Amino acid sequence: MVKKPKTAKVKILIVDDERDFLGPLAERLEAKGFDIIKAFNGKEGLEKAHSGKPDIIILDLILPEMSGFDVCRKLKIDGKFKDIPIIILSAKFEPNDIEFSKEMGADAYLTKPLEMELLLHKVNALLRLKRIKNGRE
Repeated sequence: MVKKPKTAKVKILIVDDERDFLGPLAERLEAKGFDIIKAFNGKEGLEKAHSGKPDIIILDLILPEMSGFDVCRKLKIDGKFKDIPIIILSAKFEPNDIEFSKEMGADAYLTKPLEMELLLHKVNALLRLKRIKNGRE
């Protein structure tokens, strides 16, 4: 009997300085089968994106050391990272913030407080779109 090769878990990088928010969010996503990489400020988020090679990034906007806008832009202009979907997850919900996030390259914008089912739907939709673009679906 030939064993089916295990598929690698999807890696999600979560960048948020609110540990009381990031911890439970990471636990809930891990329970859904995702591998989680955590970063607590913008600079660390950028570093972990480079070292951890995530499949998707969930990014807060208001971060110490480097804003989420800057992290998003730096990743989207880098050819190695431009195809990684970025979901902005922020308490800010002004139309200007949403529009500027899209200009910086964000693929989606969700607001806190978080609706977990909406986040899961958005993660799965963006991952599927990424697979389609890469010709793997």
